[in-house]
Amino acid sequence: MHILVTNDDGVTAPGLLALAQAMQTFGKVSILAPDRNWSASGHVKTLHRPLRIQTVTLADGTGALACDGAPSDCVAMAKMGLINEKIDLVVSGINPGPNMGHDVTYSGTVTAAMEAVISGIPGIAVSFGEFSDSYDFSVAGAIAQTIVRTIANRLEPEMLLNVNVPARSLDTIQGIRITRLGLRVYRDALDKRLDPRGRPYYWIGGEEPTGVPDNGSDFGAIAGGYVSITPLQLDLTAYPIAQKLSTWEWANS
Repeated sequence: MHILVTNDDGVTAPGLLALAQAMQTFGKVSILAPDRNWSASGHVKTLHRPLRIQTVTLADGTGALACDGAPSDCVAMAKMGLINEKIDLVVSGINPGPNMGHDVTYSGTVTAAMEAVISGIPGIAVSFGEFSDSYDFSVAGAIAQTIVRTIANRLEPEMLLNVNVPARSLDTIQGIRITRLGLRVYRDALDKRLDPRGRPYYWIGGEEPTGVPDNGSDFGAIAGGYVSITPLQLDLTAYPIAQKLSTWEWANS
């Protein structure tokens, strides 16, 4: 199996290295990741400037490619020929923090996996489902190994899995649950400041977001000490609303 590993925290992030090392169990691993942090970048495609690639060496001596584009650019470029060998699976992460609920629309980690599915390649996004001052990336790496081992012979081009791992020791994780996206509660605040010339500028800040730990949701699984695997799909159509709209009489403009 040939696995492409990427992330949104940058090619030198410790989570990327841990994930690449975990994926080496399954065959060839190629690494193509952003050259800097693209957290909360969402699904980006760079069209209005050239993209540049450089070769880098990771902390364990592994070679990797770094791109000055977004995570989704990395996956798209790999598929379009930057990496010659056929890619069987894209695994993105390990993100040091949650990507649950509405986060999936912001997350560069998740949208890298989405880009894989757009290209006809299964994608997995791996994140820690809790905020922590100290992450043990080997734990999430071990969970990623378990998941890839389970699905390796069952891969489908449209398979898109969003994985969140409790930030705790491996022996205290309760198991794996298949979940739905839960409700993220954001507490963003706009911080207005003045620069030395008296001109206003703004930071988006506020308290860390939380989530509603409903049973069956990704937040509920993490709250119970379980790994959350949420299957996602690219079809965003709201079918119940579409059905309702189709019964309305629309006046000609």
